[in-house]
Amino acid sequence: MKQPAIFFIFIFLMGFCTKKSYGQHHEEAAEEFTRHSSIGVVLGHAHVFEGRNAEGDKVVLSLPSWGIDYNYYFCPKWAIGLHTDIITETFLVKGHGGEELERSIPIAPALMGMYKAGKHWSFLLGAGGEFAKEANYFLNRLGVEYGAEIHNGWEVSGSLGYDIKWNAYDSWLIGIGISKSFGGHKNEESNKAE
Repeated sequence: MKQPAIFFIFIFLMGFCTKKSYGQHHEEAAEEFTRHSSIGVVLGHAHVFEGRNAEGDKVVLSLPSWGIDYNYYFCPKWAIGLHTDIITETFLVKGHGGEELERSIPIAPALMGMYKAGKHWSFLLGAGGEFAKEANYFLNRLGVEYGAEIHNGWEVSGSLGYDIKWNAYDSWLIGIGISKSFGGHKNEESNKAE
């Protein structure tokens, strides 16, 4: 991508990051946004529809996984982050080209962009890689999350993601996680009021 295109994309995204907008209620305008970070852990299952058993027969695999997610909220609706999924088993899968692939405890980090569509829903899109001792693959990741704040920056969330591993295979991931925000996303007065 050329530098002028990156500049225009950056300006477009910053247009969504204004602190004030017309038509807000008085209470909403009083609460200022402060940039902050969050880190979370996700317990999930990856589903591979083109899995293979030891005999080579087609099976749908449901594989246990862990996720470690870091996000940086640079404006009220947008964040960037590093989301790393780890499937904790070795498995066989039929690749896009028809070949049988073995994957030994693959680790899949992805740089993600996140748009917070409301108080609870977030939509994610990113790119990264899946790394295992047999081979490494480039991936794109799509996701949606529903989160609810528990108390004092702690949030519980449910997530659904889809990984497209180019020249390899695809997988779905369903998970539940807990995260903690830090960096002062709420001012002291609003924390005391809650």
